[in-house]
Amino acid sequence: MSAGSLRNSKKSMESKNRGKDACSRCKKEPVAELCYSGEKLCQSCFLEFFQRRARKTIRINRLHNERDNTAVALSGGKDSAVALYILHELTKKEKKSKLTAISIDSGIGDFQKKGLDAARKLCDTLEIPHHVYSFKDELGITMQDIMNKSRKLENPAPACSYCGVLRRRVLNQKAKELGITKMATGHNMDDEIQAGMMNFIRGDMDRMSRMGAYVGAIRDERFVPRIKPLRDCPENEVRLYAQLLDIPFHSGRCPYSGETFRKTVREAIDTIDRKYPGSKFQMLKSIDRLTEVTRKEQTGKISACTICGEPSSQETCRFCEIRKKLGID
Repeated sequence: MSAGSLRNSKKSMESKNRGKDACSRCKKEPVAELCYSGEKLCQSCFLEFFQRRARKTIRINRLHNERDNTAVALSGGKDSAVALYILHELTKKEKKSKLTAISIDSGIGDFQKKGLDAARKLCDTLEIPHHVYSFKDELGITMQDIMNKSRKLENPAPACSYCGVLRRRVLNQKAKELGITKMATGHNMDDEIQAGMMNFIRGDMDRMSRMGAYVGAIRDERFVPRIKPLRDCPENEVRLYAQLLDIPFHSGRCPYSGETFRKTVREAIDTIDRKYPGSKFQMLKSIDRLTEVTRKEQTGKISACTICGEPSSQETCRFCEIRKKLGID
């Protein structure tokens, strides 16, 4: 082999190797590899890919119209921060739509403080109105107080069970006071699959019927509709999107998360997806089919809690059950 042909051969090999480590769409240096599709994407292609997926979710599920007064439940974590950023990009040129952020301080010490600091920073950067409400002011109790009370119970529920119910109640009340038409949350694909699998394992078809990008099987004026613009986006891609755009967020884990049923389900799902890439997308499709089936069984009516009068599928709503169980006035 001549020296010339050796050089040409070497150049050919180098070109092939560069192709293996290049963006599948534009040949720039990749920042992400999508195991479920085999694609590698550079920063600009990944950002466009992510935004188009989120906007498709918004479009096909009719999560937004130009007259909406939307609020994002902003915790300061990556998911709600990205949801706010995506909706801001979507609405900033719309004169008739409004976008607001609502944060709830449940009183979890330094973890909560860092999350709220990140939330404030993001809202200041995007020039979005930011409302902060606390469990202490609205309910007269903090999560630390609740956990102290729950430890005295014979069969205490996980902290998330208490926090989630109370937070949703405060969010709904404040959203109605602010004239919000839709409440966006940062639930990503992983969150949605985990919730669906937990509902399936427990046989909780009532909760299964309320899943989806547009939450709830039945519309009721007492509820501010909840939407999930990121529910088709895998969690690791949400994180990468936030990092690439330097979106402020707090990545700490809640000190009360601990060993929960959700954690066990999450680990099982992640194990399956690592072995069989793309499984999460198939799981989400299966959950959507189950949601569609279970929604057909809904009566079309929601009763009222006999204690507080708020909408409830049971005689007493979960909020009032928790208050009674923990002795909260």
